[in-house]
Amino acid sequence: MILKYAGFKPFIDQHGIHFRDGKEDKFSYLIYAIDILKAIDHPYKKNTKYSHSVINDNLKPEEIVNVLLSYHPKLEKIMTEEIVNYKAHLDEEEKHVKTLVSLSDLEKETFINNLRIMRDYKIQRAKNKIFYFHCIETIVEFILKNSIKEIDTPFNERFWHILQTIEGFLSKHNISSTLKVDRSNEQLKAMLLINIY
Repeated sequence: MILKYAGFKPFIDQHGIHFRDGKEDKFSYLIYAIDILKAIDHPYKKNTKYSHSVINDNLKPEEIVNVLLSYHPKLEKIMTEEIVNYKAHLDEEEKHVKTLVSLSDLEKETFINNLRIMRDYKIQRAKNKIFYFHCIETIVEFILKNSIKEIDTPFNERFWHILQTIEGFLSKHNISSTLKVDRSNEQLKAMLLINIY
């Protein structure tokens, strides 16, 4: 399983390929998500507050993969199946273009060629996204297993995004949470307060 930065989300049509700024590749968040996972992975004592300084130690992509595989040894097989499904989706996308009556034959051919040019790029983005979501699921498993009530991180765009994603995954388990910014110290921090008992 190879993870690497792909780039912004592409928008593809018969006129060309465009990239949407702001739709960042999930690869950019992986090292931060893995750091949160490593920070919460330890034995817990009741009514004790734990602290962990976030260490962005610039793990290599294969090291990031190995960390998550240590929690889910069968993850590579699961991801392979998910990528096969994604490739089938890309095939369907091409078939759909052939049915568009609003496009000329030349426009359909151009559209399909543009999709084919970007196929590997889109597959890499999908791999990164699938891996990221598995990482978030693992964090949520730890939160539920250990009744973690709060996760604090430095306040930046990457950690904020990850905490929002965790919040969404918690809601699937009917666990509410609140994301806020703490300004009480010199350094801003993001706080995810989890309503778990």
